[in-house]
Amino acid sequence: MPIDEAAAFLAVRIAVLTVSDTRNLAEDRSGDTLVARIAAAGHILAERAIIRDDSDGIVARLHAWIDDPDIDCIVTTGGTGVTGRDVTPEAVERVADKMIPGFGELFRWLSFAKIGTSTVQSRACACVARGTYIFALPGSTGAVKDGWDGILATQLDSRHRPCNFVELMPRLTER
Repeated sequence: MPIDEAAAFLAVRIAVLTVSDTRNLAEDRSGDTLVARIAAAGHILAERAIIRDDSDGIVARLHAWIDDPDIDCIVTTGGTGVTGRDVTPEAVERVADKMIPGFGELFRWLSFAKIGTSTVQSRACACVARGTYIFALPGSTGAVKDGWDGILATQLDSRHRPCNFVELMPRLTER
């Protein structure tokens, strides 16, 4: 996947939301992994938070960040499984204007190469909400690496060809 070295790199302002009933900031390895990759890629960590597995709470945080002009993109980690407490995809759907089904499909395809059929338990998803991208990844560090390294690193790089999410940002709210 080619990077056009002649094109300008545009840093994306990314908020990271860890969804967990059991982790705090000191124990948030998947969030730490994501933050490190964001910085290494040259992007800006706009905000970071941990929130419990509560759909209304997740939706409220997403709305606040969607409305923040200093945030271009939100990446969540956790809450994408199939248990009763896993509600991140439902929260994402509540704020979404347009779902991006190819994100979850590609994530599961990449994940299958590493964990086999266990990938069917992931409900990783993505959307656009009022001009802000939201990507929901599972909570394991391996899943965060798969999602960032395999998809987001290139799609959030303005130099990636033939196309990328960054070049679409100015047109996300067009009607």
